[in-house]
Amino acid sequence: MEVASSTGRAPSRPAIASGIGILVVVWAVNFIAAKIGLLYLPPLAMASFRVVLAGVVMIPVYFSCSKLKAFAEAAELRRRGFRRRDLGTFLYLGFFGVTVNQMCFTIGLYFTHVSHSAVIVGLGPIYILVLAVLFGLERATGHKVVGMLMALAGVAVLASENGISVHSASLEGDAITMAGSLGLAMYAVLGKRVAEKYDSLTMTAFNHFAGALIVLPLAIHEAWTFSTTAHWKQPWRAWAAVAYMAVFSSALAYVFYFWLLRYLEASQLAAFTYLLPVLATVLGILLLGEMGSWRQVLGGVMALGGVYGIESSRVPRES
Repeated sequence: MEVASSTGRAPSRPAIASGIGILVVVWAVNFIAAKIGLLYLPPLAMASFRVVLAGVVMIPVYFSCSKLKAFAEAAELRRRGFRRRDLGTFLYLGFFGVTVNQMCFTIGLYFTHVSHSAVIVGLGPIYILVLAVLFGLERATGHKVVGMLMALAGVAVLASENGISVHSASLEGDAITMAGSLGLAMYAVLGKRVAEKYDSLTMTAFNHFAGALIVLPLAIHEAWTFSTTAHWKQPWRAWAAVAYMAVFSSALAYVFYFWLLRYLEASQLAAFTYLLPVLATVLGILLLGEMGSWRQVLGGVMALGGVYGIESSRVPRES
């Protein structure tokens, strides 16, 4: 089911740059919102509420925005109807990009620091590279391997800040966060393959619908637990954090993400995530009072330096 571009040409560089800027800022603030919400809400509850709320929010967004001229492709696609293959695509993309990514991000952040989580998320291009090699889309050159080893060494330095131990809560949180980032990498690689078939609004809405359906049983269980323990009486900041993560970091950000993915390579778009650790760490220090350290700086510089090395040498594989 092919859907041609409504304009027939790519947007201007300033438009793409603005979209990337919005994406980076919204996702950087997402770390802060999650940390605030986790002060009051259990991680499973917060993560599942976020995913389901994002799916619910996308219902009116999808039907109202599809009436706008800018999203004419979404209305046309809905009139044509969806095939079983389309629904299957939304299901696996929703699983990786929404369920795995957003659940693991929130739960992992409960156990680790914003700076750790941000650096791990910032390693997205490495996860993309590994998957691209496995899918036969790129070659693992020596330059890329060196960059990957440098980035992994940086993560090791970061993880050793308080001593490396399998019983370390920070290490556990880092591992969970990395699992979520791997989910987003799968989402980017698999999503790029179908980005030309669906408009950004359709991709965002139906992927979130699928993710919400997958998580709904857990959310219902957590809501029932809340009703029996009076946990609903939380400060407004907790629910504002959930709302921000669902509406802005999920719905809004993913519309921008898939819009950009139509005009950029998945690895190109992922490369901009190395801006996240810098902005998120600064926000964590300023707004949450987290303490920085030279080991964090060293680990972060090594990790992101490795990412830059990979991106600077990236050449798509010839068919």
